[in-house]
Amino acid sequence: MRDKAKDFFYKHKFTLISAAAVAALLILWELGSIFNWFNPKFIPSMSTVWNSFVDVVKNGYNGYSLLFHLLSSLRRLFIAVFVAFIIAVPLGLICGANPYIRAIIDPFVEFYRALPPLAYYTLLVLWFGIGDMSKITLLTLNAFAPIFIQTVFSVEQVPQDRINGAKSLGAERVDLFLNVIFPSCLPEILTGLRTAVGVAYATMVAAEMVAAVSGIGWLVLDASKYVRYDIVYFGIIIMGGIAILIDALIRQVIRRVSPWNY
Repeated sequence: MRDKAKDFFYKHKFTLISAAAVAALLILWELGSIFNWFNPKFIPSMSTVWNSFVDVVKNGYNGYSLLFHLLSSLRRLFIAVFVAFIIAVPLGLICGANPYIRAIIDPFVEFYRALPPLAYYTLLVLWFGIGDMSKITLLTLNAFAPIFIQTVFSVEQVPQDRINGAKSLGAERVDLFLNVIFPSCLPEILTGLRTAVGVAYATMVAAEMVAAVSGIGWLVLDASKYVRYDIVYFGIIIMGGIAILIDALIRQVIRRVSPWNY
């Protein structure tokens, strides 16, 4: 029995350490509320935050359910990342294989990816309004650059011997891309996707706080206007939890595609 417990600990030790760190923070939060270490107006107790969460789950917020706000945010994120992925991957493969095309595309990507997203979000709102189109466009641009750059880099890293071997077996250009270059690049492309999702997620929350009428980011901003910090806290916890779940899902996909990296 003791050996099984020891094996379990060594197998999951990092997960257990992370769980212990989170538990320690929650205990500190609860003790601070019990002994009045914190101003309850700015740092409400866990029970207050939990009660507000239950209330919003039951009754919604500002006329809409919590699920509606979550799905609004996730729909924007997934549409944007999907569009960015299906554009950035083929274009990145082409640019990685053809330096002339890359020379044409690269300056524009390098220019806009260095800009703060909210700097040009004003233009997108001006062109598309405060609806979903402006937000999806912003997130697509944000997600495009990491995937594109990672794809170009991964094409450059494909061993030339592998390409020459495929050519010697009669592989044409299309076969090379589909059966040699793309499979070789896929783990790196998915790593770029992981980065892109994180960047787009953070930008999505910021964009919803600037110009929106729904979404988890808007909910947090609206609650802060009315000094409902209990709602702000559980909104932030939900945002962080969703980000962790999405990242874990992508890591599982990467593990399946390239288990030798883990």
